[in-house]
Amino acid sequence: MAVDSPYPFDLGSFGRASSTTSPDAQAWFDRGLVWSYAFNHEEAIRCFEQAIAADEEFGLAYWGLAYAAGPNYNKQWDAFDDVELRSSLRRAYDATRRAVELAAGAPAVERDLAQALTARYPSPEPTGDLHRWTAAYAEAMGEVYAAHPGDLDVAALYADALLNITAWALWDLSTGAPAVGARTSTARDVLESALAAPGGMAHPGLLHFYIHLMEMSPTPDAALEAANALRGRVPDAGHLLHMPSHIDVLMGEYERVIADNERAIAADERYAERAGRINFYALYRAHDHHFRIYGAMFAGRRATALAAAAALAGSLPEELLRVEVPPMADWLESFVPMRVHVLVRFGLWDEIIALPLPDDPVLYSVTTALTHYAKGVALAASARVYEAERERESFRASVARVPETRYLFNNTALDILAVAAAMLDGEIEYRKGNDGAAWRHLRRAVELDDALPYDEPWGWMQPTRHAYGALLLEQGEVEVAAAVYAADLGIDSRLPRACQHPNNVWSLHGYHECLVRLARRDEARAIRPRLDRALALADVEITSSCFCRLEHAHH
Repeated sequence: MAVDSPYPFDLGSFGRASSTTSPDAQAWFDRGLVWSYAFNHEEAIRCFEQAIAADEEFGLAYWGLAYAAGPNYNKQWDAFDDVELRSSLRRAYDATRRAVELAAGAPAVERDLAQALTARYPSPEPTGDLHRWTAAYAEAMGEVYAAHPGDLDVAALYADALLNITAWALWDLSTGAPAVGARTSTARDVLESALAAPGGMAHPGLLHFYIHLMEMSPTPDAALEAANALRGRVPDAGHLLHMPSHIDVLMGEYERVIADNERAIAADERYAERAGRINFYALYRAHDHHFRIYGAMFAGRRATALAAAAALAGSLPEELLRVEVPPMADWLESFVPMRVHVLVRFGLWDEIIALPLPDDPVLYSVTTALTHYAKGVALAASARVYEAERERESFRASVARVPETRYLFNNTALDILAVAAAMLDGEIEYRKGNDGAAWRHLRRAVELDDALPYDEPWGWMQPTRHAYGALLLEQGEVEVAAAVYAADLGIDSRLPRACQHPNNVWSLHGYHECLVRLARRDEARAIRPRLDRALALADVEITSSCFCRLEHAHH
């Protein structure tokens, strides 16, 4: 892009004063910094390169290039394949060295930022455990933070460095305390004092990192104000438009989750039309669609969920999945079968039974396995148990072909498919009339579901308690079912906060039915307005927490 052409993306008003005297270099640097905070690292690098082209002596632009080329919260060193690791590291190392040389005459904060990166990239070759570098960089940024206490960018960069020491593992879900070895408490102090400072609530990096800090905590609502402040602040940064939904989904604000992600998808579509679709940022575009599906499933919005699933599959063309550096199928193929989860959620058994299998079961290994799982569930629910058992054999054979390197964000595909295996066993045993065996398998599915590493959306798209509770109710196990729903809704505190799904229409319906049947009338009356509101937003008739329950309660 020529420097004099207008930049096609609206990134809001955020910027950082720097030592360059070139207005062009400053403008490109500000764009690069915003894109870094918005986790579009490829576009950030392009902007920092333009800043360097406009002012070749601009050390902070080389700093930005080096910062954006390295690992980040969603892509740690161990997620780089070997070829990409070597090229990214060489680029970051060289840019860091140039930043240090050029910063000699620059303001102290620019010198200190450049120097800190030498701890992050001490060598141009990957040697030993690169995680040591992440920790060393966080220590170095702690010194920069101590030297420049009022600098909001320094605070954001320090917090980011602290979060990266234990990315996605900041809290112990079972105790609600910071995870052992995580710098969660320090990061919280840094972020909360920076957000309270003048300009803090307008800083996209601080707001973004604070949402990540608090989302898996026992009090995600602590980040609600930050989420609201981030909404729309950087109009064309799709990932930042999406980020508030990480808090909204935990608050049970499913309508808002859908709306946030629809805005994010529109922004990311504008970006993809200019920058292309075959790039790592495709992962973030997939994440928006994935989140929209998740919100719609919890809200009982079938049309939205089906449309979102079709859009997600459409955003992942086969040529993208066939890119080998980085290995895009390992990152993205698990998103392709999200439509299968939607069809199961809404009980569309005939559509599932008619689903074609992928032409390439090697490239589409997770899609193949999940399709067999769904067909097994659909056949069982259609009282075709013998066929369901045959489908289960195909499911097991296809799981054996899924590589260990396939992921859905933070979870391996194999861990997710283990939940599917237990669910399918439970559904089949239930249809055979073996209730005791069915409950054992379904409880196992619940345990595996709860034990998945924290992720948003959760690794298993339909809470396993929804099927378990529905089938318990069908067999008159009302007390047990009530406890299952209370846990899912967070009405009791048996489940970690991150595993609760407040106000979801399915469990509200199941719980209300339990309360009525148990003659717990005051509690039933108290929950009725929440159920009525949720039912009003759903676009299907909801008569049970899972369509696998065939005799429905009507009240």
